[in-house]
Amino acid sequence: QVQLVESGGGLVQAGGSLRLSCAASGSTFGINIMGWYRQTPGEQRELVASITRGGTTNYAGSVKGRFTISRDNAKNTVDLQMNSLKPEDTAVYYCNAVRTILTNVNAYWGQGIQVTVSS
Repeated sequence: QVQLVESGGGLVQAGGSLRLSCAASGSTFGINIMGWYRQTPGEQRELVASITRGGTTNYAGSVKGRFTISRDNAKNTVDLQMNSLKPEDTAVYYCNAVRTILTNVNAYWGQGIQVTVSS
């Protein structure tokens, strides 16, 4: 099992910045992709950004140029730097880790952290 603990959310004014952090613990061997998703009430959870162990990143179009994902493989952490925040970025943000061992692929989720951007 992999445990993911998020930190860094909160309330910020539009145009401001926040940094989310996620630390993985437990059976972290084999974690390849780590990322952040977000969800608003009544909507599906959507990918915000992801990063592979080798550093390849992927961003949702709505955050490209404003958010930056980074990762420390030695510490099993992934961060999301969010700049130029907009009210539509308000959501619960979830850390995600995908672990692949041979043919077994498992996804793990953090408990979620609230980000609120006021206009």
